[in-house]
Amino acid sequence: MNPGVLVECDPSIKAIILKIDQDKHDYIVEDLDDQTLVIKENQLSSLKARLEEELANTQTMPEFSGSD
Repeated sequence: MNPGVLVECDPSIKAIILKIDQDKHDYIVEDLDDQTLVIKENQLSSLKARLEEELANTQTMPEFSGSD
C-alpha cells in the first residue's frame, strides 16, 4: 500500500484533481470531503505538475480596455 498525503484545497481545485484522476486513478487514495483528498505520496509532484498545466490551460486573464 502506498502512503498517502492529506491535501486540502478549494472545491474548484479539487474538481480539477478529480478530473485528472478519473481516467487512470493514479493519484487519489481517498476522497474525504468537499475540500480534502488523500493523494498517493509518490504521485504528489506529478499531480502538482498536471494541475499547474490544467490551470494554465483553463485560466486566461480577461482583457480590459481603457476606453471610458
